[in-house]
This record gives sequence, C-alpha cells and structure tokens, in this order.
Amino acid sequence: MNAQPETAATVALPDAVPGPAPYRRTGTGGRALQKILIIDDDEGVCYSLARLLASDDRRVTAVQTVEAGFEALRGEDPDVVLLDVRIGKEDGLEILRRIRVERALQLVVIMTAHGTTETAIEAMKRGAFDYLLKPFDSKTLKATVEKALSTARLNRKVITDAPEDEAPSKRGRGELGDHIIGKSPAMQRVYKLIGQVAPREVPVLVRGESGTGKELVARALWQHSARADKQFLAVNCAALTETLLESELFGHEKGAFTGAESRKLGKFEQADGGTLYLDEVGDMSLATQAKILRVLQDGTFYRVGGHEAIGVDVRIVAATHQDLERLIKENRFREDLYYRLRVVEIVLPPLRERREDIPELVRYMIARHRETLMSEAAEVSAKAMDRLTASAWPGNVRQLENVIRRGLVLCNGPSIAAEDLDFGPESAPREGEKPRENAAEDLESLIDRLLAAGKENLIEELERLLIARALEKMNGNQVRTAKLLGITRNTLRSRMEKFGLKPKVNVV
Repeated sequence: MNAQPETAATVALPDAVPGPAPYRRTGTGGRALQKILIIDDDEGVCYSLARLLASDDRRVTAVQTVEAGFEALRGEDPDVVLLDVRIGKEDGLEILRRIRVERALQLVVIMTAHGTTETAIEAMKRGAFDYLLKPFDSKTLKATVEKALSTARLNRKVITDAPEDEAPSKRGRGELGDHIIGKSPAMQRVYKLIGQVAPREVPVLVRGESGTGKELVARALWQHSARADKQFLAVNCAALTETLLESELFGHEKGAFTGAESRKLGKFEQADGGTLYLDEVGDMSLATQAKILRVLQDGTFYRVGGHEAIGVDVRIVAATHQDLERLIKENRFREDLYYRLRVVEIVLPPLRERREDIPELVRYMIARHRETLMSEAAEVSAKAMDRLTASAWPGNVRQLENVIRRGLVLCNGPSIAAEDLDFGPESAPREGEKPRENAAEDLESLIDRLLAAGKENLIEELERLLIARALEKMNGNQVRTAKLLGITRNTLRSRMEKFGLKPKVNVV
C-alpha cells in the first residue's frame, strides 16, 4: 500500500477500500452535508470508523497526526470531532484544550480504551461533548455521533427575526437559517421580551401550544446572551421515563442501575457555563422536579447512584404547553419550582391569533424547502393563500410547515394550488365559513348549557368526555389522540389512568 502523506487530510473513500487511510465521502442530492473529523493514530480505527459512519449525506475525514488534525479542522469545518485520548506521545486533554481555544463551540467526542474512563470524564469537564470506550459497540457509537450531530445543528442555527427589507425568496438557501417569523403585534412583544431578558442571568419559562416555536425562542435567548460561546443543550422531558430522564439530566455512576456499565455525565455537566433547554417540564415527575429545584437553588446535584455533590453554572430555559397552575392545584407540579422557573415568562401566541403573519411564514417556508424538495414552486396561488389564512391550525407553525412541504412535493408548476394543500380533517377550513369564530360560538353555547344544568366537577367531566371521544375518533390510537388534543403521549396516558379510560379499538 502506498504511504500517505503525513499532513494529508482526506482521500477518496471508494466502495471497497484496500487499506486504512484518511477518507472522505461527499453528500449528494442537495441534502445538508454533515461533517465528521476523526483524529486517531491507529489506522485500523480510522478505517473502521470511516466505513461505519460515512454515507451519501455525511463526509468523514480521518487523520493520524495532530498536525493533520488541525489542518483538517480549519479546512473542513467539521460538525463533530472524534479524538483519541492519546495521539502518539501527545496528550488528548491538551489537544482538546487547543481545539477549544481555537473553536469554542466545537463538539469533541473523546475516544479511550478500557481502564481510562476517568481520563474521559476529566476531558468532559474540560469541554468534551461525550466519550466512547474502545472497543466500540457500533450501536452506541452511532447513537453518540447522532446526538453530537444533532447538537451541532442546534448550535449552528442562527435564530432571529427576518430582516424587514429582505424578502426570504430573494435570499440564498445557505443563508436561510431558522428565523422567528412575524411582524404582528403579538410577535413584536415576544421580540421585545427576548431582547430585554437574553442578557440577564435569570431562568425563563416559555409557554405556548405545541408547534408555536418555543425552542426557537430558547435558542434566541441563548444566542443573544453572554453564554453564546458555550453549549446549548436541549432535553425533551416528556420523551423519557423518569429513570432515563434523571440519567440524561444528571448522569449516573457505574453500576447505578442495570445497564450502567460506566460512569456517564448528564446534560447539566455537559452544559456547564452554557444554557440548558428543558422542553415540556410539566411532564416531569415530582422526584425529578425536586432535583431540578436543587440545581436552581444552590447550583449542585448528584449523579444517579452518586454521593458527591457536583457544582455547575447553567442557565435554564424551560418550556411547556401545559397549564402549570392547574397542575400545582392537582399536586402534580411543585409550586416552588414553578416560581423558580418563571422568573420571566414569554408566552407565544398560537398561529390562529396572528393570522396576518401567515403570508410571510409561507414565503419563508417555500424559500427554505423548495430546493431540497426539488420543486419549481416559488409561491402559492391566491385561492391557496385564502385557505391557508382561514385554517384553524391546531398544530400551529409546525403544522403549517408540514402543509407547505407537502404542497411543494405535490404541486406541478410555479405555484402551489389550493388542491395541493392537505390540512388534515381537524383543521381544514370549511367552505363559506370562518372556523375560528364558528367553533368559538359553538363552544360558548355548549358551556352555557352545561353551566345552566348545575353539574358539579365540570372541568374534570369535560376533560374525561373530551379524551374519551378523541380516543374513539382516533380508533384507540394514542399517538394520534395525543396529537389531536395537543398534549404529549405521556400526559394522555396519565389522564387515561386518572379517568379509568381504556381505548376501544374498532376492528374493520
């Protein structure tokens, strides 16, 4: 095999590679290219990792020296770096320090052999994103890399309101990051609050229905804060069980529970000095809430199974679509945590309350997705826009974006026609009527009749009936029912258990 130049950053990665070397595979099809840099002096490790991680939309660069690594770091601008804890005679911790000095937000995953876990933990305290133990388990390796790439995407997105004098359709696709779109009075109030609160070191509670863009606001708060050069990490509190959530947040010690084969650092330690976004805090258990409260009060916590108090400096931005005040009355959310999280509250309006922003949102979404979806459409027809502005939008901006993406795929020609739009049965506008106003009148009439009947425990009874009918409508499918109701699946299960509801599945 021909010797590779020591400073070479990359060579082509064919389908059958004759031997270990630095490799590159470029992306195709217009998809955003993910870039990974491997720095390891073991050619066999470089070869196997490159073959395992490379794909059509992912470029992997592997080098065997520190000099080549920094050359590739500057030339490739990688999303994630996989760094061996020792490169020849050089210490990986020192290499990590140099990388962080040169690129403060660079995500680095440390690779280490068995027996050197403490070194990896020390590396994470110094700014590494995570660590991998050799020999690698392919499932763990891929999961760690995917998590790092996802975090890198979050950290690279610039959140701002779109410039007034620059139409989205005229900007290049590469310049279209995530924007908080809208010039309505409700959104202007949101922008003002972000500007006032971002530089101040206080927790923020972001509230709003599902799909309104709470995470965009959280990232805007981070990017306009003094912590913008540190990590931004996000955790969905509704997506994990209590045990997994605590491990994700606080980490765990080796042997803390079945499957805990090594020590793991949680998001609080990884985000030290930065910002941690806790999505759907209303779904946390009371035990987890107590631990979050401790961090907010004195900046310390314990890893799961640990006995040593760990100090961190993290700004928390929390979000929920739930009625926390009602949860407090039901003893399902701590009142003291509520006031700790809600030093400042930012409430995002639902899309139906800022319909004047829909045309601008539509233009932005078309400009952002038309190239990726290979669509010729650059606008929507007048009739299509009328339908878009009249829709109920229970899924808010997220649902609108899905409708536009589907329209770009289905349309034939330079504009999206009304017949190219698929709203779904719950939000499609009816001919000749305004859904929002008619629905409100019907609901008010129903409430008046129920109040006149003098029925007790009316809120719980209405909630029980609503969930029961929604389950019936969705044929017992809990995922679709939760989406219809605008709540998480965990919340739906909790309500079903509370009311003793069991889904009735119709067999056709």
